[in-house]
Amino acid sequence: MRKQFVKTVEDLMAHDPRIVLLLGDIGVFGFRRAFQQFPERTYNIGICEQAMTSLAAGLAREGLVPILHSIAPFVVERSYEQIKVDFCYQRLRANIVSVGASYDYAALGCTHHCPGDVAILRALPGMQIFAPGCPAEFDTLFRAAYHGANPNYFRLTEHSHTESIPVQFGRAAVLRHGTRGTVIAVGPTLPAVLAATADLDVTVLYYTTIVPFDAATLRENNPTVSVAVVEPFYEGTLAADIISALSDRAVRLLSLGVPRRFLTNYGDAAEHDEACGLTAPRLRPRLQEFFHAAS
Repeated sequence: MRKQFVKTVEDLMAHDPRIVLLLGDIGVFGFRRAFQQFPERTYNIGICEQAMTSLAAGLAREGLVPILHSIAPFVVERSYEQIKVDFCYQRLRANIVSVGASYDYAALGCTHHCPGDVAILRALPGMQIFAPGCPAEFDTLFRAAYHGANPNYFRLTEHSHTESIPVQFGRAAVLRHGTRGTVIAVGPTLPAVLAATADLDVTVLYYTTIVPFDAATLRENNPTVSVAVVEPFYEGTLAADIISALSDRAVRLLSLGVPRRFLTNYGDAAEHDEACGLTAPRLRPRLQEFFHAAS
């Protein structure tokens, strides 16, 4: 997905002179062509993410389109006040692109984890949030949203899927219809969800735009009161959006995501998926039990 990020941004920079790329000492080698071809619009700010964010706001104020890039905990959590005040409060556009997702950098320990990024950013008025599941989805979503009036957050992962889903900005995709309830898969969780629900009589919806949340598609494709969501960040992050979308009816909600505790063990991302219960064999019995109890 990071290679697609580079390809997409360099292509857009060749056609849109407003784009300015700011790197937080991450992706410098990947964007070596951008440094050569657009030296006046490509900068490595270094490990100064807060300053990078405020600098980007100044560029946006002058009509430019900034793209900021670093590892999630540094570009989101460390720079949260700057995102809130300099971009959201000032109603300026930005494109914040992170890598690392929840624990892609698990080998570097808890300082490089960031399962809380979506939860804190969705609290900011005006912020749009995207969780693409594969390179093609990132390309589609970024091209659709990068030049808009809002600040955008694109959450990239090192572990993308190979499903071919025609995603749209602001819309969920309906992948399957069933009668026992609805399962929402978010971004990179899709393969595990499809495998875990392969023979279950449930509707499966796929979300890559997190904010704005597509409430209409959920309302139109919710055959019962039972909804399960599999989210690649802290469990419960999307609970309020789901309940609000279905506020005219009773809702049974199962949130399956990263547990709300510090993950202090080392290992790779696949091992953390297993430990967090986000693999297909771990998801299936929980989904079976949830939908069986609703019958």
